[in-house]
Amino acid sequence: MNNNISELGFRYDRKGISEDTLLYLYEALLKPRLIEEKMLILLRQGKISKWFSGIGQEAIAVGVTAALREDEYILPMHRNLGVFTTRKIPLNRLFSQWQGKANGFTKGRDRSFHFGTQEYKIVGMISHLGPQLGVADGIALASKLRNDPKVCAVFTGEGATSEGDFHEALNIAAVWELPVLFCVENNGYGLSTATNEQYRCNHIADKGIGYGMESHIIDGNNILEVYTTVSELAKSVRKNPRPILLEFKTFRMRGHEEASGTKYVPKALMDEWASKDPIANYKNYLFQEGVLTKEKVIAIEDELKNEIEVNIQKAFEEKSISSSVSYELGDVYKSSVYQEIKHSSSQKNIRYVDAISEGLHQSMERHKNLVIMGQDIAEYGGVFKITEGFLEVFGKERVRNTPICESGIVSAAMGLSINGYKAVVEMQFADFVSSGFNPIVNYLAKSHYRWGEKADIVIRMPCGAGVQAGPFHSQTNEAWFTKTPGLKVVYPAFPYDAKGLLTTAVNDPNPVLFFEHKALYRNVYQDVPEDYFTLPFGKAAKLKEGEQVSIISYGAGVHWALELLEKYTDIQADVIDLRTLQPLDMTTIYQSVQKTGKAIILQEDTLFGGVANDIAAMIMENCFEYLDAPVLRVGSLETPVPFAKPLEDQFLPKKRFEKALLELIAY
Repeated sequence: MNNNISELGFRYDRKGISEDTLLYLYEALLKPRLIEEKMLILLRQGKISKWFSGIGQEAIAVGVTAALREDEYILPMHRNLGVFTTRKIPLNRLFSQWQGKANGFTKGRDRSFHFGTQEYKIVGMISHLGPQLGVADGIALASKLRNDPKVCAVFTGEGATSEGDFHEALNIAAVWELPVLFCVENNGYGLSTATNEQYRCNHIADKGIGYGMESHIIDGNNILEVYTTVSELAKSVRKNPRPILLEFKTFRMRGHEEASGTKYVPKALMDEWASKDPIANYKNYLFQEGVLTKEKVIAIEDELKNEIEVNIQKAFEEKSISSSVSYELGDVYKSSVYQEIKHSSSQKNIRYVDAISEGLHQSMERHKNLVIMGQDIAEYGGVFKITEGFLEVFGKERVRNTPICESGIVSAAMGLSINGYKAVVEMQFADFVSSGFNPIVNYLAKSHYRWGEKADIVIRMPCGAGVQAGPFHSQTNEAWFTKTPGLKVVYPAFPYDAKGLLTTAVNDPNPVLFFEHKALYRNVYQDVPEDYFTLPFGKAAKLKEGEQVSIISYGAGVHWALELLEKYTDIQADVIDLRTLQPLDMTTIYQSVQKTGKAIILQEDTLFGGVANDIAAMIMENCFEYLDAPVLRVGSLETPVPFAKPLEDQFLPKKRFEKALLELIAY
């Protein structure tokens, strides 16, 4: 029978679906509902800490997951338990996850559905919601690059469609024709804010028009409509890669999370949606079709309830998680063994900018799965011409101009990494990274610690003052990232280091912020090996040896220090170029300070909250008995970077460094 209407008013269309599939969908719907009912009991008993209910919305998660292949990625949200159960994740592992046990997916480090698993091709959300839309873009891009006809489905709620990440992700997917199903669960409320306070268009699906994107409205409580529509669309997208925006009309029957309640929802509205329960309606339909009987319903429920109870007991019996400080610290980064690749004797005298270009070009040759992305980097070659000529050699698939959307592109880089690629993202200027800050510090930095997933990404950061570029093109903002566990921060001062450290950054499976000082690009020359080579992270360079004072710096500050020592030839100083700020080579610093007894740290960044502060504190804590004078710090003024040259010169610490160094020598 087709187009049947259940006793509660739903219209169903089998479209030739077999009885086995109809029953499978019923069991798949019922399983997350029964689990949730059990979890609500455990929540009241204090045996789990929090719960985000998807009761009433099961048809969306189950229908979409059932329509996709098991090897196609899905990126679910809090209320998508049906994704996890339909992908047949062992229940005891889910229950362990929710209890913070070791058998879960995050080693007790994150809760509820904040996890992913490559085994089941699921990539869990972060609380900031938006970035996972861009991650789906990257996953889909990787599939498209390897000519693998796969679909990627990503979930979000109607509230998150107000975020800039939603716009960026849909725009990228449309421009690049990526095979992504953007699944928006329009469930009526973002926490307590109704949809009429969230957007003004009639339907979220209408937003697809602005992106030149196909869109559909689907009854999210009708399992057959979800399953058949998504199945047909997924089949089409595999043949003709493109993004599709899907708006699932549904309702959230419980609070945003259980503590929130639903007092803000009118009773009549709640009653209306209660009558549209996806499981009750579908069960009645299957009774009408003769597919279900009361006896079969009882048997299915008993089997599922028994599975739930058995696996809950397994989770309860599991010991509480334990760890050690060394283990926790050691799991922040994906372990990687530095591969030393030595260069030949053939060298040429090149500029800093050329060394960056060579290192990137040779990395593209070495890693066929490396994709570089950024604004104007293809035909134009980038604003600093570092990727000039790359397009002709590596093609537009691997050298990708991006829309102006830093957050979406950083997130897409994460998706590429998840799906087996490496990514280098060029921030046109380091200042602009603020527009991509969230996915860097909350997604890339935390992924390995949270669920063991690498972020094989380098973010290139043209930075620094001295070129009269003003407040928005001159910052050296490394301290934004050295504070964030999980990120590596590299800041070379010379062409040789720039090339060797960049190749190492690309090899490293962890996220690397790679700072390149613009004022050094075309002003600093050095003999640099012509072939590919690497340099280790966490190893400073001692550029000068002396007994009087230790000068510690990085980036342009190293050159200022060397210039000053040419002026004062009688000063005998150790000059330490840090080269990498995370990891930081404190061993070299301690050895130098223990020898000289005096230390001065020079940074271009504004002084308060900068890297120099931590270095000074660590010297005081570990070398106090060797010191003959206070540790001095010199940095830029506590202002934005000014434009006019007299103001910029006053802002930068170069002159103040001279005064401070002479005072320290005389102390």
